[in-house]
Amino acid sequence: MPSSSALVWFRNDLRVSDHPALTAAAASGLPLLCLYILDVESPGLRPPGGASRWRLDRALAALEADLAARGGKLHFLRGSAERLLPDVARAARADKIFWSRRYGGAEIALDTRLKAALRESGREVRSFSASLLAEPWQVKSKSGGGFKVFTPFWRALREKIGPQAPLPAPPALVAAPWPGEAPEPLAREALALAPAKPNWAKDFPDPDAGEAGAQKRLLEFLDRKVASYPAHRDRLDLDGTSRLSAHLHFGEISPRRIFAAAPPSSGGDKFLAELGWREFSYHLLHAHPELSWRNFNPRFDDFPYRKDEAALEAWRRGKTGYPVVDAALRELWTTGHMHNRARMIVASFLAKHLLIDWREGEKFFWDALADADEANNAASWQWVAGCGADAAPYFRIFNPVLQGEKFDPDGAYVRRFCPELAGLPAACIHKPWAAPEAVLAEAGVRLGETYSEPILDHDFARRRALDALAAVARGR
Repeated sequence: MPSSSALVWFRNDLRVSDHPALTAAAASGLPLLCLYILDVESPGLRPPGGASRWRLDRALAALEADLAARGGKLHFLRGSAERLLPDVARAARADKIFWSRRYGGAEIALDTRLKAALRESGREVRSFSASLLAEPWQVKSKSGGGFKVFTPFWRALREKIGPQAPLPAPPALVAAPWPGEAPEPLAREALALAPAKPNWAKDFPDPDAGEAGAQKRLLEFLDRKVASYPAHRDRLDLDGTSRLSAHLHFGEISPRRIFAAAPPSSGGDKFLAELGWREFSYHLLHAHPELSWRNFNPRFDDFPYRKDEAALEAWRRGKTGYPVVDAALRELWTTGHMHNRARMIVASFLAKHLLIDWREGEKFFWDALADADEANNAASWQWVAGCGADAAPYFRIFNPVLQGEKFDPDGAYVRRFCPELAGLPAACIHKPWAAPEAVLAEAGVRLGETYSEPILDHDFARRRALDALAAVARGR
């Protein structure tokens, strides 16, 4: 029996332009059955965290509208993709199936099993690169292996990236009817991705989700911010970054479109290097599927991490007594986002000041960040903890006071997210415990009451961390 449709399986590629799988499916001439499966059953797949689920709901709503505007229709299912995708393909007589590749270990294993099963049943399966500038296995060192250091990786990757322009969106799509013998599709709302009661995301800022929002954000960044990006990207008090991370994670914009649009300038080059770090993280994840739970450097398997639930909870809640750390964690609670410099500061504080296992922080970020990304999250936490790739010097310990004074010099970031400190002058807002009593009284700050006392002394924490790191270096 001839094919009646082509099936496009959407995952983290929620856009219609520069989408090779959708373009190839549309070129088949067959009506399209567009499908998203919320896979909560396949073994090894990591369910999205709470904030990421909220953001995914917004991304799916935008894609649903974009496909409908072109004559397509996005269908939703919940369950095991390994069971549901073949069932839908069989019921729809879809002998051509298209999807974009993924790079996590469990994702690759699932896709490999599905490809084998679908091809064995006589179906054509085509997968495409859509999430990266180059496939992880394409970027090799001179010896033919992978990379462990960013700079040579980025140099090799730049040599691999061709001048190919991003693909346009298919101008018109023909939607295939949902096959009656397939499992009943769900409304997007039935996926229950967005929180209801309590709706803890009700005050989150509008993410401007979807492809149009991503392209708008990119153009605004290139028009207004890219020239000052090298100077402003680490400033916590300035709106100096692109804020494209969630758009990239959900595939609302392709890295290739960003690469093609960035200007050849110092700002553009620095911006693209940050895109390169994302590629490097995926390069590492592909080579080390256990990156989110196993030390990249096995010497750190003996690191003397501490179990301290009270300190971990104080960190999570932004009650450490270090204003820049607390402001960063409260930014996360109130927006679902955290500035990248702040991520480094709070990660260093957890892993090195508190000596709490970096995996505790990685798990918390996975649940609390709207842009939580397995590769970026794991590689970045390991880099800060000192056990990851290119983590030199591994003994780097961020001083939270100096970091605050350097990257939030007037205290605007702290005042925004720690309003109980708003009355303090800039000279002491990052170390309120050192402020004169009269200054604290005038600002209405009572340490230990309206704002936390520091949960530990920085100098003590630094010496303790250096001793622990030295022991690891000696192989003890």
